[in-house]
Amino acid sequence: MKIRPFFNLLILVSSFSYSQLSNSSSTAKETLKYINDKFPTTRNFDLQYEQLGKTNYESDLFGETFEKGEIKNHSKLKFASNIKLYTSESKKFFITNSFRYKYESYQLGGIKRSGFDTEIQDQKREFHYFSDAVSATYFSSLFKKPIFYNASLAVDANDKAFQRVKGFASATMILKSNENTTITVGLLAFIDPSVIAPVAPVFSYEHRFANSWQLDVTLPQRVMVKHKLLENGRISLGTELNSENFYLNLNNDRLNGIYELNQIELKSGITYEYQFMPNFIGTFKGGINNVLNSRITERGEQTTKYVIDNKQDAQFYLNVGISYNPF
Repeated sequence: MKIRPFFNLLILVSSFSYSQLSNSSSTAKETLKYINDKFPTTRNFDLQYEQLGKTNYESDLFGETFEKGEIKNHSKLKFASNIKLYTSESKKFFITNSFRYKYESYQLGGIKRSGFDTEIQDQKREFHYFSDAVSATYFSSLFKKPIFYNASLAVDANDKAFQRVKGFASATMILKSNENTTITVGLLAFIDPSVIAPVAPVFSYEHRFANSWQLDVTLPQRVMVKHKLLENGRISLGTELNSENFYLNLNNDRLNGIYELNQIELKSGITYEYQFMPNFIGTFKGGINNVLNSRITERGEQTTKYVIDNKQDAQFYLNVGISYNPF
């Protein structure tokens, strides 16, 4: 199954500012505060820049060797905003809008392509990706346990045109929530023909130990250990599973049309977050990035029906960001 829609929904479920819940039940308030803390892109505004190190790559086209070379420079610029559209009088029903933009740039060198005796000239490839979603969330209870339901409708695009419309729905139950431990379970459903598995389970476990260390498990997204560092800072160590995508407009003798790259990355390293002003949080991340799967398909096709399969070596990465959350 594609992992990217799962991450998008985690973000959409979480895109409500703390201010929306000033008079709501403590369960809803603490739930949203908990998610905002775990995912910077769920805050009102988030800006990130990521720089990745040099790495070698190889590509197969229709199962045959196509191209290999070096990624000399690879960077990403990301912006996210989450804006309230409606809040019910009970403060248990919310409608929000979530916008995402990504600019991704590759500088390729030493390119050798099948059928060519000489190296191809260095190339710079740039991609723009946009997405916008309207998400509705309702807080309730089931079997005497707090539960929240979410339904989201999203549309995405590149700089050429709108591309696809997708839908997501989820139900997440809070099994346990106290000062030290939070446990949630749920189900996520995709309304997207490109997804192999239409339903997926979700699970999270967070526990604070007596020595101030904190274990954060959000499956299948990440496993982290965290510890407070300085008065307004926090350091985290662990691994995160990340998903990236963008659209390509291709026109050559073998590929003609709109295609989509879907890439799954495993980022392992260190994260440091610091609240340097009441409403601003700075973030620094660094470590090793491993690309587990990188495939290009025709737009809307499942990733098992890929036309290009990319492989690349591990690389270093650095990510700096700033989030603004006024409440």
